[in-house]
Amino acid sequence: MATRATKTTPATKPASKTPKLKKAEGDAQSSFERMLGLLDLFTPSMPVRPALDLVNYLGTSRSTSYRYIKALHAAGLIEAVANGRYVLGPRIVEFDRQIRMSDPLYKGGGKVLPPLVALTGHSALLCALSSDTVMCVREELAPGSPAVLFSRGQRRPLFAGAASKVILPYVPPHRLRSIFQQHQRAIALAGLGTDWQSFRDTLSAIRRDGYVMSQGEFNPGVFGISAPVFNAAGLVVGSIGIAGSQERLDRKKMPAYCEAVVAAARQLSEALADEGGDLINPPRAFGSVSARNSGP
Repeated sequence: MATRATKTTPATKPASKTPKLKKAEGDAQSSFERMLGLLDLFTPSMPVRPALDLVNYLGTSRSTSYRYIKALHAAGLIEAVANGRYVLGPRIVEFDRQIRMSDPLYKGGGKVLPPLVALTGHSALLCALSSDTVMCVREELAPGSPAVLFSRGQRRPLFAGAASKVILPYVPPHRLRSIFQQHQRAIALAGLGTDWQSFRDTLSAIRRDGYVMSQGEFNPGVFGISAPVFNAAGLVVGSIGIAGSQERLDRKKMPAYCEAVVAAARQLSEALADEGGDLINPPRAFGSVSARNSGP
């Protein structure tokens, strides 16, 4: 009796995402980014925004826009005030408190900045590398400090001021080339080099010195001296330094100021290595190289 051959069903492969599903996921991500982008509308010059501003920014239907606004309001990220206007919400204050209580860099700065002010007579600043910018995370002001000093929450470009420039030598060489190609004009205007080789030479000199001094580069009449801060792995995560009015700067004490800043940076780096420095990581956008590695 003849037997009937049976067909073997090939194992089914996991279905790949259909273009329709991919588009839905992309739309959802885009919508989420637009919703969070509403927070960027609130600035020191425009701290209060009418609902219409938020709706216009979103560019979605009125019902969808108000759903996003409602979600941010429910999360406490924005707060309704009179006449259908909004301000940043109390949840942001809670987040700031949590950072102040738990961030090793911020906490470590609290032990290093006051003595630096007492030693130099100038304000002390602690900054963190944040993507392609430098952000001030803590400051200790000296009496008579200029009103325009860098303060917590403010960002600066990587090419202006001592707090930023002193970080650049520790960006990986392959990223440095990309940065130079994208920002060649800004780099030249900042006095960091007009071509690739002069840029590398300038950064190598900064590494040898261990600090950077600037005068009036970001705010006229303000000087700054900064040194790099490293985490437990020897990766640059920010800078620490002093700043003040150029009129009050005693140039005879410059060597002592620079020595004090470098010592403060070393003290803070050692503290981070001992107490949670592994929790402080460089940003993924630019990365960093170990302080123990060779320079650019």
